[in-house]
Amino acid sequence: HLHAGRTMMFSRITATLHLKAAPTRSLLIAVRNSSQSTACGSPALNASLQQEQPIALRKNENSLNEDTPYNLCFLRHGQSTWNRDNRFIGWTDTPLTDDGVLEARVAGQILAESGLLFDEVHTSLLRRSIRTTNLVLMETGQEYIPVHKSWRLNERNYGDLVGKNKKEVVMKYGVDKVKSWRRGWDDPPPPMDSSHPYWPGKDPRYKLMLDQIPPGESLKMTVERAGKYWDEAIAPSLKEGKTVLVVGHENNLRSMIKRLEGICDERIINLSLPRAVPLAYRLDENLKPLGRSDGKMDEATGFLRADWLGGDDAVKAILDRDHKQVYDTKIKHNLEKGTKSRAWRNWTEATLGANGSGLNGNVNGSK
Repeated sequence: HLHAGRTMMFSRITATLHLKAAPTRSLLIAVRNSSQSTACGSPALNASLQQEQPIALRKNENSLNEDTPYNLCFLRHGQSTWNRDNRFIGWTDTPLTDDGVLEARVAGQILAESGLLFDEVHTSLLRRSIRTTNLVLMETGQEYIPVHKSWRLNERNYGDLVGKNKKEVVMKYGVDKVKSWRRGWDDPPPPMDSSHPYWPGKDPRYKLMLDQIPPGESLKMTVERAGKYWDEAIAPSLKEGKTVLVVGHENNLRSMIKRLEGICDERIINLSLPRAVPLAYRLDENLKPLGRSDGKMDEATGFLRADWLGGDDAVKAILDRDHKQVYDTKIKHNLEKGTKSRAWRNWTEATLGANGSGLNGNVNGSK
């Protein structure tokens, strides 16, 4: 697991990223390394998170160019209550935790620092992604841009697994089966029906589409619905020259990345995505990845032609933590509680600096 003293050194965004430049800002952010296993860190930091106001960013030292035909960024939402509790979520509308609010705001800081200037955002109907979107746009100073919401960008429906503890499911069915359900291509989980306590049909936002609610989805099924939205909404915007941010969920983002990168069905099982770490793509006129700014594949997964805005090493550490949280049955304590807060504060301090008065934000509003 991620130890309290381990500094997660996200590398700086380099000038070789061919993205749009954002206005110059000044940084006022202080994040404190904490050895305490608390959700929000020190009392001083908690006190600083009482008013939801944008964090002022320091001067952007990166000279970013605009010579890339199309720019696209994927961002998974911040930690929700069921992420923290290690439960299968699916379409269940769980809110962000206090850590999730912090994750989203730090992602916004990273995006502002990178120089990305978005024209529009696409997200799901679930509040963990909507809230993440709002917090990111607050930090980038772009709350005015259009935000498009669609059920087709919802997380995959995990069927009868929804609500269950992931590690308990692993102990019952085994690592290979659960990994196939979670990461495989064409292996849907056991289906749910309308009697399930978390059946989405009970939610009024889906009342006009009851016949379209899937009882459970494989990644293949998720690709089909997310792919339709890509073709009808995202791809046309990109071809108009718009810089697009997609704030989503791990599996609907995996489905779009699979299609974008041309990842084969057998290899997609190896792709996992960390929460709240922006993944930036530079695309050619055919919407094919041009490759990373350094000309290499990313080291976190080994096969993506995109830039993790922050660095590969920390992404690898986070993904290792997430893997152990689900599959390592020898670990009895919850790796989402406490350690993530410390790791994220270390990452923030290493990436953005710590020379101001702290984060401002109403974390209680995440409830």
